[in-house]
Amino acid sequence: MEKVKESSRHLPSEHGLFREKFRIKQLRKLGLNLDDWQYVIALAGNPNTGKSTVFNSLTGLRQHTGNWPGKTVTRAEGGYTFNEKNYKLVDLPGTYSLLSTSEDEEIARNFLLFGQPDVTVIVADATRLQRNLNLTLQILEITPNAILCLNLIDEARRKGIQINTRKLEQHLGIPVVATTARYGEGIQEILETIEQVISGEWKPTKKVEVVMPKQLELSLLSIEKDLKQMYPTLPNTRWIALRLLEGDEHIINALENNEFEQLFNSLNQTPLNLENEVNKMNEAEF
Repeated sequence: MEKVKESSRHLPSEHGLFREKFRIKQLRKLGLNLDDWQYVIALAGNPNTGKSTVFNSLTGLRQHTGNWPGKTVTRAEGGYTFNEKNYKLVDLPGTYSLLSTSEDEEIARNFLLFGQPDVTVIVADATRLQRNLNLTLQILEITPNAILCLNLIDEARRKGIQINTRKLEQHLGIPVVATTARYGEGIQEILETIEQVISGEWKPTKKVEVVMPKQLELSLLSIEKDLKQMYPTLPNTRWIALRLLEGDEHIINALENNEFEQLFNSLNQTPLNLENEVNKMNEAEF
């Protein structure tokens, strides 16, 4: 470690060795740069849906907590192995929407936009499905790689609520799994469905598309084109274009301040091997 400190004095400031070291730590905190994972899974949902119970059921004791970088909001991440593949599970803050009117919503939105998890498991309260679907539809605007987990299905049964999961799948275009996480019901099916979505084995019976009025669609395409020219690496430009048309001040300010581009770049940097980088710089001096 002493060698790294001494050698770094000769590094040009723009190389930013220790800035890169900070990036590595940040990526680890965001669940995007751990040694053994192969896939990143996000867990999203409204508060009080049993999301933490689903998280605990999937990860067991392989988890730890901390804060999101630069935030006071607690974050939890864990891991599990299924069919000899390793998965990193990131528990997003419980939120009712992704419109970024609070710190929790901003964190969830930014992780889905820029962390680009392989699959997002949306935990919904089966007894309050209509209210929970608002977040589900917002997430589907960002990514189609999602699973709807209808948790507390035992409570729904007790209240005489019956949910046709297959018909719901057809309407949403994503898998729907009924669970009672506190008793382990449906957890195995969640594991299997995550694998099926990642492999492409699960396919919707029909492609679900939101049809926009022609004039609105033309406006969206025009804004998307401008966004791609201004920010070539920016993902999910259609979702951002929709928010701009709605006059979302948070999105407008984020674009004006270059926040999205900076955040995307920081989350998707290839991590450096510090020792190798220092050795390269030392060799270049001779």
